[in-house]
Amino acid sequence: MHRSRVSTFLIDVKQDEVDDAVTFWAKALGVRTSSPDGEPQFISLHDAIPGYVTAIQSVDDEPRYHLDIETDDVPAEVARLTDLGAVEVASWQGCHTLRAPGGHLLCVIPVHSDPEYFQQHATVWGNE
Repeated sequence: MHRSRVSTFLIDVKQDEVDDAVTFWAKALGVRTSSPDGEPQFISLHDAIPGYVTAIQSVDDEPRYHLDIETDDVPAEVARLTDLGAVEVASWQGCHTLRAPGGHLLCVIPVHSDPEYFQQHATVWGNE
């Protein structure tokens, strides 16, 4: 048995366009921004989507949107999603990137939200 939930909505932006994207999204959504300590590739868009982390991520790839699913058992969640038809395309520092049917990217990450909030809002998987 494990738990998971969508935790993060990311706006992936080419590295040389991050400043313009941050200015646009901050003004478009009326939110303040900050860069988390130790994670310069992310710019948080505070309270853009209440209950979820929303951020701009600098990437060496095409612009897109993607979701992060946080879980208390990363291998079990990756297995669950691949059983549903997702394909793992990368793994880095505990984050597993998958491509869902239809081509959209998502990442499976360890729990990073408040543990109590996670327990209240995550779906329990197993014993189905």
